[in-house]
Amino acid sequence: MDSLNFLNLALLLAALAVVVTTLLPLSGSDAWWVRGWDFPRVQIAVFGALVLLASGFASGGALRVGLVAVLIACIGYQVTRIFPYTVFAKAETRLAAPGACGEIITLMSANVLMENDDYAGLRREIDKVDPDVLFLMETDAAWVDAVEPVLARYETVLRVPLDNHYGLVFATRLTARKAKILYLVDDDTPSVFAELEAADGNVMRFVGLHPRPPVPGNRTDDRDAQILFSARFAHQSNVPLVAMGDFNDAAWSDTTRLFKAVGQYLDPRIGRGFYSSFDARSKLLRVPIDHFYHTKEVAVAGFGRGGFFGSDHFPITARICLDHDLAATLNPSPRALTDEEDRQVEAVIASKIVALGDLFD
Repeated sequence: MDSLNFLNLALLLAALAVVVTTLLPLSGSDAWWVRGWDFPRVQIAVFGALVLLASGFASGGALRVGLVAVLIACIGYQVTRIFPYTVFAKAETRLAAPGACGEIITLMSANVLMENDDYAGLRREIDKVDPDVLFLMETDAAWVDAVEPVLARYETVLRVPLDNHYGLVFATRLTARKAKILYLVDDDTPSVFAELEAADGNVMRFVGLHPRPPVPGNRTDDRDAQILFSARFAHQSNVPLVAMGDFNDAAWSDTTRLFKAVGQYLDPRIGRGFYSSFDARSKLLRVPIDHFYHTKEVAVAGFGRGGFFGSDHFPITARICLDHDLAATLNPSPRALTDEEDRQVEAVIASKIVALGDLFD
């Protein structure tokens, strides 16, 4: 095979890879090897652009035209999905000006990586933020012991040390009217549901999630059900609500976009950047899977990504206030759920979620 034919074959295979990885998530399959391609949309778009540039060296006019057309279509689709999370898009929400908020509530979530032993690094990150609400994931007994000096500062602490990568810690210095650990599906992955009262008397609800990722042996139906159940929980309440955690789902996936619509959530990342949180150890393969969402009654004063502390995730932080009048000037009204989306959500939840009744009875 001469060098030109080899180049043509290589370009065809590369273009085929771009097409397949773009189309697979559109199939609706719950298979891990399908849904996993929801994550690297930025990387697929960049790779596709490189192949598009290289296609200029392909021989044969028909081959070159075909490669260009297919690649432009795939790149365009990927860019459409990720564009809202770039700084070039219009911001979905406005941030409260300094001093506009009365009582600020600071929140922090972090997947610690169970095998990570940089306990001091995490404690330093927590000390920097000094969160009023702290949500840690992948905490085994060693991690719980390591953060006990930090947890001593909090009035309410829930500890679930597990050695299966799904342990968690929830701590808050706000008054906890209710704080529960729930297993939404039968897969040993706990979630946090809490109702909290701030010092000024305002009330908010908090949802902390860490469902299983799309990896060998895991379909995504359990993960999707947990995400959508928490969204419906928000929609059924008139209380301001925030949701945080490692969703193991990219911000631009169909499930997360439906989650936003169901819960009438807003995302401060939109129009401000990816805030990619995983993999913290690789600059090339990072995607935004650690999230902070809020309902329109919540005013956001700040949002960010914390520093590296040995985990494969960066922490996510947010500063909010429960000033409804201020929030009304900063936040739009999210789009309403369509009837078809509502039926889709109910079907997913009914198929997987255990009967829980009223979470705050």
